[in-house]
Amino acid sequence: GMDKDVMKRLLRDAGLPIGKFIVIHKHEKTTPFPRLKKELGLPLFIKPANLGSSVGVSRVEEKKEYEPAITEAFHYDNKVIIEECISGREIECSVLGNENPIASVPGEVITDKTHHQFYSYEAKYLDEHGAKLAIPAKLSKKQTKEVQEMAIRVFKTLCCEGMGRVDFFLRDNGSLVVNEINTIPGFTSISMYPKLWEASGISYQKLVDTLIQLAIERFKKEQKLLTSK
Repeated sequence: GMDKDVMKRLLRDAGLPIGKFIVIHKHEKTTPFPRLKKELGLPLFIKPANLGSSVGVSRVEEKKEYEPAITEAFHYDNKVIIEECISGREIECSVLGNENPIASVPGEVITDKTHHQFYSYEAKYLDEHGAKLAIPAKLSKKQTKEVQEMAIRVFKTLCCEGMGRVDFFLRDNGSLVVNEINTIPGFTSISMYPKLWEASGISYQKLVDTLIQLAIERFKKEQKLLTSK
């Protein structure tokens, strides 16, 4: 889940909808900008493959921004992922469980586009008005069910247990695209993950207790496994 390249390849192989992407390693030649423009379109996003909180992420709209964005991303990782820009609403869904996970009601991140081009580090942590959370998201029953079912599919495909928050883009035509899973989502009382569960009927205290029980359950299951003959 942390490696966006590996995650996307696993999701793609499972038939889940993801955005187009290209990966560059530090020891390789940089992919020519014209090729990226042709295959991914503009604008595009350049990210360290293994990092969170939008650190090192750049939005690139023209050639002169490309090399600085690549350099910035390589400050944080030896592998960089370049993604197409997907226009749509940012929908998030919390997942809880081990073998039989359940999904929360979906929520929506609404970024202040007048000050931030995307849900950047600044919008998340430095600007108190950078974004607001709509919980639950304004979706139809059909859309809500689709988000929940796909969130569980993502969780299972990546062999996750305990908790995870799956982030989507909802295009204007109604189609869903999986952006990523966050396997250690924010967990303060005002974070999206617990707030979605609170809106789904599970209090913060109950959520913590459930996660502890899930960890104990997993530990007991693994203790029964043999490590040698």
